[in-house]
Amino acid sequence: MIRELTDLLMPRTCLTCGRQLGAQEKHLCIWCRSDLPLTWNWEQPHNPMADELNALLERGRADGESLPYVYAAALLLYHHENPYKAIPRALKYGGNLKAGRHFAAMLGRFLSRAAHFADVDLVVPVPLHWMRKWQRGYNQADVIARELARELGAACAPRLLSRSRRTHTQTQLDATARMKNVAGVFRVRRVPREARHILLVDDTFTTGATLAACYNALREVLDPSQRISVATLAVVQD
Repeated sequence: MIRELTDLLMPRTCLTCGRQLGAQEKHLCIWCRSDLPLTWNWEQPHNPMADELNALLERGRADGESLPYVYAAALLLYHHENPYKAIPRALKYGGNLKAGRHFAAMLGRFLSRAAHFADVDLVVPVPLHWMRKWQRGYNQADVIARELARELGAACAPRLLSRSRRTHTQTQLDATARMKNVAGVFRVRRVPREARHILLVDDTFTTGATLAACYNALREVLDPSQRISVATLAVVQD
């Protein structure tokens, strides 16, 4: 009854099509939820997103350096002409933390069922510069990371990584410019010796430049036996 009264006074609408939501619907109407563009790439240790990230990391490795394949997965396919892009944008730009938590928890449940993610014991969000976080009021990657940690039964370390300087927004940069923009930006505040499998988290995987920079910062201080994997709410589809 309370939900019905609230919906009458402040109608909730579907994030993607704008239809008014029914009492049992959350964030998406039943029609949009049935067409949710899930990647299903968490079911495959080797998938296009992971291959792209590993290729990027390979280009920055020293000759003869051998590191394990980095697992990577995202919940949704993101395309600029697809209305479902509203889901990660609602969290990042719209301040819709409830929607962010809802879809992050969905991703966490999927990851927990995949053997190659099930042993994650520490979740680390990609940090924002303090000024940008102050302006936005939150770090969207932190919102996602906390839900993933809860679903995976892992610890969350939102302050393990930090940004040493504020960078230009990555939105309008090509892949090469993105790599230069974030080169050497991230610092590790504490070496997590007890963690065996770390999950790096961001909101959207575009070229992988930011996640690669975070990975490299962590890899410099971790033992080779400590794994690093990656998860995002969405992955950009060309």
